[in-house]
Amino acid sequence: MAANVFPFRDARAAPDPVLEAGPVAPGSVPLVLDNGSFQVRAGWACPGSDPGPEPRLQFRAVCARGRGGARGATGPQVGNALGSLEPLRWMLRSPFDRNVPVNLELQELLLDYSFQHLGVSSQGCVDHPIVLTEAVCNPLYSRQMMSELLFECYGIPKVVYGIDSLFSFYHNKPKNAISSGLIISSGYQCTHILPILEGRLDAKNCKRINLGGSQAAGYLQRLLQLKYPGHLAAITLSRMEEILHEHSYIAEDYGEELHKWRCPDYYENNVHKMQLPFSSKLLGSTLTSEEKQERRLQQLRRLQELNARRREEKLQLDQERLDRLLYVQELLEDGQMDQFHKALIELNMDSPEELQSYIQKLSLAVEQAKQKTLQAEVNLEVDVVDTKPETPDLEQLEPSLEDVESMNDFEPLFSEEAPEVEKPITTVQPVFNLAAYHQLFVGTERIRAPEIIFQPSLIGEEQAGIAETLQYILDRYSKDTQERLVQNIFLTGGNVMYPGMKARIEKELLEMRPFQSSFQVQLASNPVLDAWYGARDWALDHLDDAEAWVTRKEYEEKGGEYFKEHCASNICVPIRLPKQASRASEAPASSKGSGASGSGTGEA
Repeated sequence: MAANVFPFRDARAAPDPVLEAGPVAPGSVPLVLDNGSFQVRAGWACPGSDPGPEPRLQFRAVCARGRGGARGATGPQVGNALGSLEPLRWMLRSPFDRNVPVNLELQELLLDYSFQHLGVSSQGCVDHPIVLTEAVCNPLYSRQMMSELLFECYGIPKVVYGIDSLFSFYHNKPKNAISSGLIISSGYQCTHILPILEGRLDAKNCKRINLGGSQAAGYLQRLLQLKYPGHLAAITLSRMEEILHEHSYIAEDYGEELHKWRCPDYYENNVHKMQLPFSSKLLGSTLTSEEKQERRLQQLRRLQELNARRREEKLQLDQERLDRLLYVQELLEDGQMDQFHKALIELNMDSPEELQSYIQKLSLAVEQAKQKTLQAEVNLEVDVVDTKPETPDLEQLEPSLEDVESMNDFEPLFSEEAPEVEKPITTVQPVFNLAAYHQLFVGTERIRAPEIIFQPSLIGEEQAGIAETLQYILDRYSKDTQERLVQNIFLTGGNVMYPGMKARIEKELLEMRPFQSSFQVQLASNPVLDAWYGARDWALDHLDDAEAWVTRKEYEEKGGEYFKEHCASNICVPIRLPKQASRASEAPASSKGSGASGSGTGEA
């Protein structure tokens, strides 16, 4: 392989095996679901010294209906059952709006897929406690929808909600350590900056940037489609995500890095050439002139055979019609007038003269068709004979001695033109490299696409980047609190896995912090799976903690919006609603025509 040439893997997801549902033991094992907008991770919180290396199930959080109608014969397909996403891109649907699940029906499909492939029977009830991740400051409607789905549809015994980035934070911190810090969590749809004070989330100072891996992939796709308009269909979102995951990086200094790319040597050494699939059979010059001539002759023979077959069919039909007309004429000659007139009416003719005229015309047409058929057969035989190569008489082509001497006399006159005649034509034809034509040169795009989370203005977004948002959050605290927060800056999420991300955050902090002040930036051990690991660890540590789990009884008493706070949860902020006037007080007020209302004693 040439230097810096990388083929696209075009990875295709393998279908997950469906496990048979077994009996559920009392005190069943908790089920941990990391419900992300890009990928769903599901598995068991198994107790023991070795709780398991990773979640048993990981799949994309997308669904596609079958082709046979709204509930097609094949049924809806979810996650890894879809295989390659690009042929179905226009059919894909997600239950998420940004990072918040809002579509109850599609969310139910994701849960059904998870339970089926984990060997959990969802018929009747799912008798397992569930640990479920949710968005930061999750809207009440979304939590109410999820609780209603889990308790009413699946009949689970209890549930707990937590924030994925907080689970990742507590998975990477020492046990039983109450710490403060700043979490920078960048995912598929958005980026969050979360301050943690004394082990609890400070929800009032959380900030969200509506940019993530999805917007970076879309931006990279537009850049390469403008650069290579001849390969629009081949520049797909799946391939752009592959470039982001494996070939992109964060520049420590964006302006200086762009200046480096202006150097031809630096460009040649660092550009990644992405090889698109292609087929050499598309070239028309692969056939020699003899093969092309033979192909034309074969096509000509096929056309001649087709025309001959059509003439034979038409001749047969005309002959049958002529025989029919001659039979009717024989009826006239035999004096069978009744049958003759009946046959004449069936032929839609008025008189014997008209019948005789049709017989003459049809006889002439049949005779001409027979002559054409014979002539075509003769021409076909002649063509086949003519295509045979002729063997020339070599003795006649040999020049005599006198001819050679005469040619030698004229040779000096044509000495300059002779080399041009003998020069082969192939040396003039340009060589076209088909493989190079199907290559995408990814240069500055390697840093421009992931840079949007630091400079959203690159794609026209009027938002602050990570550095400005980080500075804004720190300015809302006292200097002592700022010092505590910057000592533990934690990076998590799939969109922080770019090489150079940690160095870029350290550079931004060095510019915004006071002179000679210290700070510490830590990257999650596994930014993608640490949220699931943290939720699993929390479930094992708090399995019997009634202060954190929401039971079915509490759901029926307090509603679907209800949840309990814990170290990795959202913060409950009470909402004060204005008291509504009772109907009894509204009736006299409306009869008097007064516009004042709201002074009743009805409960909110």
